[in-house]
Amino acid sequence: MLTKRIIPCLDVKDGRTVKGVNFVNLRDAGDAVELAAVYAEQGADELVFLDITATVEGRGTLLELVRRVAHTINIPFTVGGGISSKVDVSALLNAGADKVSINSAAVRNPDLINELALEFGSQCIVVAIDTKSVHSSQFTVLSESPTDSFLTPHSSLLTSNFVHTHGGRKPTELRTLEWAKEVEERGAGEILLTSMDTDGTKNGFALELTSTISRNANIPVIASGGAGTMEHFYEVFTTGYADAGLAASIFHFKEIEIPALKQYLHERGIPMRMSR
Repeated sequence: MLTKRIIPCLDVKDGRTVKGVNFVNLRDAGDAVELAAVYAEQGADELVFLDITATVEGRGTLLELVRRVAHTINIPFTVGGGISSKVDVSALLNAGADKVSINSAAVRNPDLINELALEFGSQCIVVAIDTKSVHSSQFTVLSESPTDSFLTPHSSLLTSNFVHTHGGRKPTELRTLEWAKEVEERGAGEILLTSMDTDGTKNGFALELTSTISRNANIPVIASGGAGTMEHFYEVFTTGYADAGLAASIFHFKEIEIPALKQYLHERGIPMRMSR
């Protein structure tokens, strides 16, 4: 059985780690490289670095930060933010990143997923999906088909979830479930699924949304948004069927320690990679 992964996420702005609630009201959480070293030492399985203002400000992810992280830690890490071309991806991988995460650029040009998967391999390409519940009357939706093969009998409540881009600032007409299926078909190796409704609330992951996508996907799904307790991770791995659980503030502010979390999950039958 494949082990489940615990992934701290470092939202980076100007080289510092920040964290907010529902994608706003950011506060400083420390130096990104220093935090990365701590998490690697504690037994994190992977890390994710998201340059959260890169797309909004029209600039690329900071390569120097990636180089520093690559020289500091010995676990895989993913980098996202402002990535829109094969040149961007090549530069990040050459700087030491193991994977790249694309979001806004993939929505703008879905063929980019195919191109990157073909050029670098699906294992390097993570498609981040930021989703939020929005009343469907606010959008012109081209398809209302109730027989979409990606929907399940229990997912009717999820059809009002729409993909957002530009750090969650810009809503799109893409239904989350349909887009998740498309990115898999185009060659994405993983989906990083963030519920904007639960992000930073510490009230738990969006279990129904995560479950529906995880059970219908043939690629790993990383659940993000809402972790506040150890039990929330247990729920997202069991009820939510996620392959990995990602969180930020509870790790940054030491509300939950990674070794204790892994031990908790291990004792409850969740397969984990345990530190020696």
